[in-house]
Amino acid sequence: MAGTIQAVRGMNDVLPGESARWLKLEDTVRAVFSQYGYRNIRTPIVEKTELFVRGVGEVTDIVEKEMYTFDDHGESLSLRPEGTAPTVRAALEHNLLYDGPKRLWYSGPLFRHERPQKGRYREYHTFGVEALGYAGPDIDIEQLVMVDRLWKRLGLAGMTLELNTIGSSEERRAFRAQLVAYFERHSNRLDEDAGRRLRTNPLRILDSKNPAMQEMIEGAPKLWDALGTPSRALFEAIECGVRDAGIAYRFNPRLVRGLDYYNATVYEWVTTRLGAQSGVCSGGRYDGLFAQLGGKPTPGCGFGIGVERVLLLLDDQGTASDAPDAYFVHVGERASRLALEVAENLRDAGLAITVHAGGGNFGAQMKRADASGARFALIVGDNEADAQVVGIKPLRVAGEQVSVNPHELAARLAAR
Repeated sequence: MAGTIQAVRGMNDVLPGESARWLKLEDTVRAVFSQYGYRNIRTPIVEKTELFVRGVGEVTDIVEKEMYTFDDHGESLSLRPEGTAPTVRAALEHNLLYDGPKRLWYSGPLFRHERPQKGRYREYHTFGVEALGYAGPDIDIEQLVMVDRLWKRLGLAGMTLELNTIGSSEERRAFRAQLVAYFERHSNRLDEDAGRRLRTNPLRILDSKNPAMQEMIEGAPKLWDALGTPSRALFEAIECGVRDAGIAYRFNPRLVRGLDYYNATVYEWVTTRLGAQSGVCSGGRYDGLFAQLGGKPTPGCGFGIGVERVLLLLDDQGTASDAPDAYFVHVGERASRLALEVAENLRDAGLAITVHAGGGNFGAQMKRADASGARFALIVGDNEADAQVVGIKPLRVAGEQVSVNPHELAARLAAR
């Protein structure tokens, strides 16, 4: 007999006990983004492979070895590995900027064929933000401030902002020759990935995490020294805006990002609490992407937040909970009718109420109430139904059961 079929490695089910955490996070993110005037856009999960080859870069790790690509009746299609190129494609296809710049956000799954580990999966989820048509630096600062507000709203501690600039494409081309010459002199110290990138994407070597290469990389030429006055001025304006907003940050001259469309500002919000997967939110400016995809030159900047990594951090802090406010225990026909009526009134007041289903005596139902994680048990038997009162008993702190008029329950629960 054949065995059971399991999910694809690195693609995970989100079960009912976990999904409430996702919903709470999604509600919080939507609320913060809307405060800054960002509107939702939704693009297909499957796109033409050419979009990512032209947009992300033919010699990036994503395109070379991480995309899920397949042939569809002679046309090469790919599961989207990132969200910026599809958003710009949609903006061009539908002429979204005909009446001016746009602030956009999206969410959903992305796909990359990687080695699954904690915080890194083959199907993972993102919240992405793109500001199209804004030259900055005010929009760069706005997005960094918005992310900082989101961390505070979530109660997420220990996030560090790392900032860098990679200048213009012309400045990077001029710098590339210096970098290649330096790494060629130290070719015996390059690992396999760095050796492959030397001719295709040498800036990515600067971002290597290989401990054996760190001393050699530290001695490499600095891109900052190759930047002209306009690039430096733009970055310094962003630094000033971040400081004025009270956001602590670290200048990281080796931060270059793994997608070819970036220019000027690049950044990551990182943490030390997720092991090797330190990046939780990353982004920057991509002023050349519209032209790469066939449009006229248009500025853009944005970021992506790793949903699974944020949830891991929230779990670690103990700040994510899907427990109801109260669990209704009821025994007897009249009690059951009262429980259902009162529960609806409490839900009208915005409280989360679970009503016991499936019968059982008071003892069995109280065990279910405690296991639910609810802060309170609401208790009704036929005696309470006759007196038109509801018993309320705290479950997470010490306290006696008291009887309360149903009309006072919502205020009593909120006050406690």
